[in-house]
Amino acid sequence: MAKIIESIPNISEGRNMEVVEACVDQIRETPGCTLLDYSSDETHNRSVITYMGSPEAVEEASVKLAKKAVELIDLTKHEGGHPRMGCVDVIPFVPIKEATTEECIELSKRVGERIAEEADLPVFLYEESATAKHRQNLAKIRKGQFEGMAEKVKEEKWCPDFGGARIHPTGGVVAVGARPPLIAFNINLATDNVEIAKNIANIIREVKGGFKCVKAMGLLLEDRNVAQVSINMTNFNITPLHRVLELVRREAARYGVNVIGTEVIGLAPMKAFFDAAEYYLQIEDFDPDVQVIENHLL
Repeated sequence: MAKIIESIPNISEGRNMEVVEACVDQIRETPGCTLLDYSSDETHNRSVITYMGSPEAVEEASVKLAKKAVELIDLTKHEGGHPRMGCVDVIPFVPIKEATTEECIELSKRVGERIAEEADLPVFLYEESATAKHRQNLAKIRKGQFEGMAEKVKEEKWCPDFGGARIHPTGGVVAVGARPPLIAFNINLATDNVEIAKNIANIIREVKGGFKCVKAMGLLLEDRNVAQVSINMTNFNITPLHRVLELVRREAARYGVNVIGTEVIGLAPMKAFFDAAEYYLQIEDFDPDVQVIENHLL
């Protein structure tokens, strides 16, 4: 059976669609690589690209993407609601079929070394690929963002794994690593008061004593004038979507605010949606392998 690996890079551009399309073209034009999805957010000023393929194809596409991002994205002129430290900010690898986490770790090391050499973009290895425990968490690596990274990388504990103790002058640095499937799950509130979203984010995020495997922040969607709790669910098997949504709903109600909608950015495992359906429909003894028609077709 063929090995299949997924990658979900985030690039620091969500407004200039010519730049976004040029970056996405690097995936479209790589043989053996399938573009699954891409979406851009003007408030975040960020785009998420999802593709999969053989390890060799995913490696080539990822390096080409980094080179194009360095060429076209200038972080000295970048503003947006999402923290960022690089033109291509993060490149994760996820084992999908006949592939292991260990193989994704090795892939991340090859890609990291090539990006440093071919794109002149220093690289941090993170998550399962991290070379030290304090470098596993992407938020800790990214702290200080592009503007503070030139000084941060001079510290021995924050020297990039590839490319030296420096940043690219306009491209910054990038995190590359292996990880489990992550769900980008956003919850929109019926208010423009961003402080409410920030307060709720602090309640649910793991580092503040909230749910395990949940990262969150509050921001304002300026185009809609709506406050958003922007969430990364790093392991939906430990903390499912519906559990987070229900707590956000309850906390928002304390301010007299309703949840007006949610968003899933990019792709997510089918089981995450089945878990939510089972919870909200209160289905007893639900077995998706038996009771979902499409699963029989698969």
